[in-house]
Amino acid sequence: MLVALPIEVQQDFLEDPNFCITLEDYEPGKGWKLWMALPVPTPGSASRTIVLRPRLADCRLEFGLYVIAHELAHAYLRNGGWGDIMDREMAADALAASWGFEKPQIS
Repeated sequence: MLVALPIEVQQDFLEDPNFCITLEDYEPGKGWKLWMALPVPTPGSASRTIVLRPRLADCRLEFGLYVIAHELAHAYLRNGGWGDIMDREMAADALAASWGFEKPQIS
């Protein structure tokens, strides 16, 4: 998936020690646990952890790729806007679409 993204996006992720992708660890009746680095007070060092749910493996490929690209877009944008788009969700959708991962239509 990462190789489908522009090289500057790949480099941004791979050169940032605060970027990681992890799977949700959920047990019915027990809850879930998540392992991620704690934020530190250094400017620009916020966590950029993407948490994916295992159920993505059970959805349509097109939808799963869109969800992953959308979450990668949030990380790349550091949960901010993109260009003139200030709404975080719309910005992530627009950036993911510019990478070739448009939001699939609900059928």
